[in-house]
Amino acid sequence: MPSFDSSPTLSVWRILLALGVVLVLLATTGWTTIRHQRTPGQTREQALTAWAHDRAGHRALPDPKAPARAIAAFFAAIGPVQGARLADAHPLVVGNLNGAPVTLRYRANRASLSRALAAERGRVDDPRLSADGRHEALRRVHRFTSLMSPDRQILAFDPNGSGRTAEVLGDLDHARRVSVIVPGVDTNLLTFQKTARRFSAPAGMAASLYAAEHRADPGARTAVIAWADYTAPVGVGIEAAIGRLAENGAVRLVDLTAALPGDARVSLFCHSYGSVLCGVAAPRLPARVTDVVVAGSPGMRAESAADLRTSARVWAMRDADDWIAGVPHLEVGGVGHGADPVAPEFGARLLSAAGAIGHTGYFEPGTTSVENFAAIGVGAYDDLTCADPDSACLRGISGA
Repeated sequence: MPSFDSSPTLSVWRILLALGVVLVLLATTGWTTIRHQRTPGQTREQALTAWAHDRAGHRALPDPKAPARAIAAFFAAIGPVQGARLADAHPLVVGNLNGAPVTLRYRANRASLSRALAAERGRVDDPRLSADGRHEALRRVHRFTSLMSPDRQILAFDPNGSGRTAEVLGDLDHARRVSVIVPGVDTNLLTFQKTARRFSAPAGMAASLYAAEHRADPGARTAVIAWADYTAPVGVGIEAAIGRLAENGAVRLVDLTAALPGDARVSLFCHSYGSVLCGVAAPRLPARVTDVVVAGSPGMRAESAADLRTSARVWAMRDADDWIAGVPHLEVGGVGHGADPVAPEFGARLLSAAGAIGHTGYFEPGTTSVENFAAIGVGAYDDLTCADPDSACLRGISGA
């Protein structure tokens, strides 16, 4: 729990304020629930059962929860032919298996997408579906078809429930720097990419950042991951005001960063509720994560950057039009996410978000915000624009 002023009156007012915020959220959005849609085809539990009963030659298959290094050692030992067989036979497992070769994960997820697409097409003409159900089935058909485009590299995919996915731009195996985008509320398979307001969705965010990194340093070996591989809150309801989903997602994010191939340096770009997740994950992040950047943050479940207990540099930005500034930055009884990361006393390095408009504008091409993201992504710290030209946001960074 965060520390508060010892004044009983101040504590009471803070509790009442937090409860008031929750009541407003509930009045306007209702209690948020995760909708577990029944998805046709194989469930994850069925896939894990089939995996547990298979073998690679004389070898038992590893526990999917095993450390990434153990998974990597297993695939190195069985060779590419057996690896390909497992990817084809158990795509829902291999496609989401940290430590498996990324090329096998891409292959497996293409197979999973193909199966999910076939199953969803079968639902479209099901007379038992309501009009809304048929509309959602059509949307999923379109989404799966798009994700199966030959030029896309899908690092994670699970169609069950609201769905999870992650996509790689660039050569992840040989990248020297990897940027991971961690999005916020209402992130699922259907919202992973958008036609309107393209750069407010994870796929568009990644495309904008990848292009900006190449402009910042055309010779840099970079990769960008649009990471929508966690269950995000639906709407600005009670789930968005507490940390349960962030805690679950933090486990997945730590596992991802620990399992990335090679020894590339990693930067996290955490938007909105994604910054809550990054704050929870911070103490467990591997040393290869050198920078954690938050934009439009409601808080990081910490009272200061030092409380995050990470060796990574912590950066924060917020544009002048972002409504998140009006959210009370406190935590009482598990409600709220703590101090404001752009408050000077928090201790983050404050970056300019000039050009960004609103809560979802940080990745728009041409904004100072995305140019700052790109400079961090390629390690060009001397090209950063601080929120205040006279601030010390670059203090202690070699070469800046």
